Amino acid sequence: MKVKPVILCGGSGTRLFPGVKNNPSKQFIDFGGWTLFDKTIDRIKSNIFDYPIISTNKIYKNLVLKGLKKHKIKKFKIILEPTKKNTAPAIIASTLLNHIEINQPVLFLPSDHYISDKNKFNKIIKRSIKYLNSNNIFLFGVKPNLPRSDYGYLSIKRINKDYDKVVNFIEKPKKHVAKKIIKKGALWNSGIFLIRKDSLINNVKKIQKKLFFGCLNSLKKVNQNKSIINLNKKYFNKITPISFDYAVVEKTKEINSTKLNSAWSDLGSWVEIFKILKKQKNLSEIKKNTFHRPWGKYINYFNGKNFLLKELTINKKSSISLQKHFHRSELWTVTSGRPKITLNDSKFYKNVGENIFIPKGAIHRIENQFSSPVKIVEAQIGKVLKETDIVRYQDIYGRIN
Repeated sequence: MKVKPVILCGGSGTRLFPGVKNNPSKQFIDFGGWTLFDKTIDRIKSNIFDYPIISTNKIYKNLVLKGLKKHKIKKFKIILEPTKKNTAPAIIASTLLNHIEINQPVLFLPSDHYISDKNKFNKIIKRSIKYLNSNNIFLFGVKPNLPRSDYGYLSIKRINKDYDKVVNFIEKPKKHVAKKIIKKGALWNSGIFLIRKDSLINNVKKIQKKLFFGCLNSLKKVNQNKSIINLNKKYFNKITPISFDYAVVEKTKEINSTKLNSAWSDLGSWVEIFKILKKQKNLSEIKKNTFHRPWGKYINYFNGKNFLLKELTINKKSSISLQKHFHRSELWTVTSGRPKITLNDSKFYKNVGENIFIPKGAIHRIENQFSSPVKIVEAQIGKVLKETDIVRYQDIYGRIN
């Protein structure tokens, strides 16, 4: 029996575009001929998979259809949620479709994750299917390469060479806690999971009975034979928003995990996106897009629709001008050094890994008062992204407008 892939495609890009109205959703951002939705579709083209179900919001319908057409996916089901209700209602309603057999394995994939090796990924899926039963869930963990406070963790106990038992969930721990649990073998929770339909029904009915019947009712008077399925608005709107992890997974008794032996990222920050795009640039491209300034240099890595991603290097004892922009906001992440930041009337220092949001029109500056270079990944956000969009108030190199 083939695995039924369900792609969760209803999220928005609020983390990448703070303060921006109608921000583009992360899974549909064009990174130079590919999107994360493209990568997700490409991942399920293996013959171990059945045709896909895509659970999304009605505002993304045309973007989903465009992606499916691009990949020549002719058979599919798109489930349109009338309102955003977090992941649990989307997952449960999708599983209850009569096109999924009762003991069929179902793979749930967020549409905005990056996995470098799809063959390794599919091999792990194929291996895990044989361990599924009518009560368990298989989560996919990732070996951490650093202590992250913005990820959830799985505390595990080895069962055999293929999978582990999840004994505890640690949600977004502080950095010192993350370091301790990583030493004990904890994995990042990728948010990808595999489950049989009967197991999901058994667990949800036992743990979240009201939620189960709310999702079941959302399929009332719905023509499930159509390629595009609109959930029953009357019943779906009555459902309380909740994530599937909180509602079901963390309360399920039989939870297993297997390790993803492939590079993985949820690309939830511009730094993560920067790392991926940087690997795709050769030396001649980098040289061509490197621009030197009195304070150091910047490298343009990607110019997308309404955003520009670059890396700034501020030399020791140097400073950019005190400036503002009329048409763009900026999101900075420190990757090296300890810069002093001016933001309007405030002055403060930032450390590696910390973010600074510069709203459009805010007066700002970066200073490097130390002997080591400061490096910052800068995401410029706006409809006009030109170097001429700058007003300088102070500049130690004499560059005043």
